[in-house]
Amino acid sequence: MRFLFSAVFVFLTLSGCGAAYFSSDVQESADANVRVIPVTPETVLAANRSSYNPQSLPAAFSVIADGPNQPRGVGALPDPVFDPETRPAVLETRLPAPAQPEPYTIGVGDVVLLSTSQTATSVEELSGLLAAQTGRQGYTVQDDGAISIPDVGRISIGGMTLEEAEDAVFQGLVENRVDPTFSLELAEFNSRRVSVGGAVASPGIVPITLQPLYLEEALARAGGVEVRARDGATVRLYRDGSLFQIPASELYSGSGLRRVLLRDGDSIFVDTSFDLDAAEAYFEEQITLIQVRQQARTQALQELQFEMSLRRDALEEQRSNFRDRLEFGAEGRDYVYVIGEVRTQSRFALPYNNTAVLADALLENGGVTPATGNPGQIYVLRGAQDPRDFASITALHLDATNAVNFLLATRLELRRGDVIFVAEQPITRWNRALQQVIPTLNVSNNLAN
Repeated sequence: MRFLFSAVFVFLTLSGCGAAYFSSDVQESADANVRVIPVTPETVLAANRSSYNPQSLPAAFSVIADGPNQPRGVGALPDPVFDPETRPAVLETRLPAPAQPEPYTIGVGDVVLLSTSQTATSVEELSGLLAAQTGRQGYTVQDDGAISIPDVGRISIGGMTLEEAEDAVFQGLVENRVDPTFSLELAEFNSRRVSVGGAVASPGIVPITLQPLYLEEALARAGGVEVRARDGATVRLYRDGSLFQIPASELYSGSGLRRVLLRDGDSIFVDTSFDLDAAEAYFEEQITLIQVRQQARTQALQELQFEMSLRRDALEEQRSNFRDRLEFGAEGRDYVYVIGEVRTQSRFALPYNNTAVLADALLENGGVTPATGNPGQIYVLRGAQDPRDFASITALHLDATNAVNFLLATRLELRRGDVIFVAEQPITRWNRALQQVIPTLNVSNNLAN
């Protein structure tokens, strides 16, 4: 008991002379420009209005490894075997389903002609020989559906109608500040074709142009049907694995037979009832061509996948380099600092591309220490944004003795350089003071003895 009274006496004596235990606290002071503001819904809204731009991750974290359009697949293949037939008394007519013409869409291999105006030189203008010139340049649509125009770049027009392509080119010229006075026309049609073979004057490939292509027109472009007697000739149409046929006599009889609209990839063969072997060989050739195209597309797909792999590796290397720089402190970060009666005093890194709130920083560091921390004295110390007002400090005071108020901690946004301080409980301050006084009394007693 005497020891306890001695301890109290020494503690009070030391307190009177200013040698007692002192702990950190937040005190409002007009001289030091410290303002203590209670955290309420209104003050949270006011504090969150302060300007702050979170740090952004490098572009490598938001870019994806993209590539050109995938090559188009191959349709169904026909049956490889033709059944032998004899010349029938009445040949059956089999027509494809009726279809309506659609606007021509630009495809790979087409050539567009871009005409732009070019002002004449001063000599030409003075001589009156030429007032203006017109530059005409052809561009081939490449595998990804784009054309490459000097001083403008790549413009994707694949799959567009001519009018849509004009809009795309106009937009590209405007964006690159190039005179948008131009005209655009299709010079070569190479993406949509129909093959014509058999008993025609000029077997070959017939392109589909801006005008719809019908069966009789395709035969006319191939020089027409060349047989002695049309009664024994048959026009066969191969499309997507299906075989259609029309007697040549009926096709040219003018009997009102529905016109057959052709599509890209159609194959036409004119034969007689006794020349089916030639028709079979022709279609086998077409199948072989399709297989060759499919193999080329497979190779193109493999090359595309390899290119995509290289792009992904490059992006991953950039991201890995950034993580290493971040680990060794070579990249700047925005931090807030957590001190006082928390489980771990440390700094809390503000996230990239986002904001953090008071609750994030407190709970990241283990929260308030229950045995020593004072939940009624949680502060966010924030300096003035104006560097000329360096001494001004705002202390946002959160009283979490009522747990409901901690909801405000989930809404109060943090700013770079904030200091989060949790004061100690009064009993903790008293206990720590006694722990410093008691060793002093022990030393005094030892000296007295």
